[in-house]
Amino acid sequence: MASFVWDCLLFLLPSLLLVLLSVALHRPTVRCWTRSAVQAAAWRFWVTVCLILELPLHKNTRREGAKPIGWDISSGSAQASDGPRLICKHTALARYLLRHCGPLARSRLASWPRGDPHLQTMSSLLWGQQGDTLQFTRDHLLLRDGGIVALDWAVGTRLGEARRRWEGRKEQQSGGKSLGCFTPTPPVLLLIPQAWGGLTPHMKALCHQAMQQGFYVVVFHPRGTSSCPLTTARLTEFGDPADLEQAISYVHSRHPSSLLVAVSEGSGSGILLSYLGECGSSTHLTAAAAISPVLQGQLWFETVMPPVYRWGALFHRKLQLSRYTSSFRGVLDVDRALSCSSLKDFEETLFCPSVQLQPKSNSGLSSGSDSPQGLAPSVVWALGERAYPAKDWESYWERNEPLRDADEVAVPVLCICSSDDPLLPPTSTLPLPLFLSNPYFLLVLTDRGGHCGFTLEQTEEEKRTGGEQVEEGVWSHITVLEYFRVVADFLKGEQRDGGSWSVPLDENSTTGQRSWIRNVAPPRRRRAAMTRRPRPQNAEQMYEEADEGEFTWKRSYTR
Repeated sequence: MASFVWDCLLFLLPSLLLVLLSVALHRPTVRCWTRSAVQAAAWRFWVTVCLILELPLHKNTRREGAKPIGWDISSGSAQASDGPRLICKHTALARYLLRHCGPLARSRLASWPRGDPHLQTMSSLLWGQQGDTLQFTRDHLLLRDGGIVALDWAVGTRLGEARRRWEGRKEQQSGGKSLGCFTPTPPVLLLIPQAWGGLTPHMKALCHQAMQQGFYVVVFHPRGTSSCPLTTARLTEFGDPADLEQAISYVHSRHPSSLLVAVSEGSGSGILLSYLGECGSSTHLTAAAAISPVLQGQLWFETVMPPVYRWGALFHRKLQLSRYTSSFRGVLDVDRALSCSSLKDFEETLFCPSVQLQPKSNSGLSSGSDSPQGLAPSVVWALGERAYPAKDWESYWERNEPLRDADEVAVPVLCICSSDDPLLPPTSTLPLPLFLSNPYFLLVLTDRGGHCGFTLEQTEEEKRTGGEQVEEGVWSHITVLEYFRVVADFLKGEQRDGGSWSVPLDENSTTGQRSWIRNVAPPRRRRAAMTRRPRPQNAEQMYEEADEGEFTWKRSYTR
């Protein structure tokens, strides 16, 4: 009998343990202790994984409730901040953004594990939720030198979402306005992906959200990327905006009455910032934004990346080059490029003649001639110095640094950066003098976010419903789209008052009593590429501190 009882107890023991565990987990104290123990074990496991993969661990990865040091744009002094820090020159636009752009004042950036910089970065580059719901139609644009770039127009999502978006657009148009724009026509959002091409899940999510808000969305793909045919033996240099300039002119010709704004992702900021600097006030863009931008190209290429990201980027670029091995073999050392182990060596092999082969008249994708890279004389004249390869690595960056013409930028540019970005140099290398002296550049610096991540923390309601009833978003996407709306409202008010952009004369003036400076200046001419001044050696030389006096926005709207 005793043995039978013991057999029954042993048989029922697992079930009894599960019942006791279930009862215990219903107690808040036990549940909290269990959650802490699981998180601690998961953190130690993740630390081990990072050590094996040689991924850096950032100090702020697990800190919650910390108050980072921010900047008070009114006084220029440092202060404690619980959210994003806006670093910029004190202007009327900056004040207006702080008052009306809600995401700049508050954020719910996710903490560990969803907020881990490496998990956010890999998630934004490799997988997402809106990848299969988007539909695009492609335009191939023929360029001056015979090359081709691709423009993907977003034409829809799932049927239900497309129907709701169309109904919302009709309501906006019936009211005579759209997202605070100047005209009832929907605005056009131009997206510029990473320099190695392809539409990442992070960019697809931004496209998806912009379409829901009524934007026309078009994605720019440089030549030879994202299945865009390569018809010339030329690849786009990191900071060469010539192709983007022609693409923007084409988009503007298709929607001449629409507001045109642009967003770049990561290294795609190289051509966007270069374009804004070279075009100055003649650009068709009204505002621009850069998410996790590469502000200093040479420093980015010379800074060693973690191996996982470096090999991933190299694999992507080598895969693109390998498609045209036979065509490029006569103009550059393809075998050396495919054997490079760093992004710097790869870029230098492609674009610097010290490691290139001499062009052959019977090679390449274009018809041969005595001109560089087989280009026709008319094309060489149109391209200027870019028809010739850079002499060396330093001269390459003299004409390709994204901020080489920052003083010529004539539209507001919002740069969103994270302190724990694993793909960019440390935040200590950011050109803060530029943002504190140039009124057209605004920097938003967060404590967490990774590279093009900026995942939002789930609320209690989202955790209970599993995120099904409450839509999940990305903080950088919400911020950028709201920034465009606020800037459009600001400019619309300026046009209604009959003047150009300006700042208050008196810093102590109230909101209702503003004094404005009117100044309609002629648009600045684009300087010839061959006469561009040498690149300064440091940030202090590059951006001199502006006077603390008044500032007048000098953009002339002639479109």
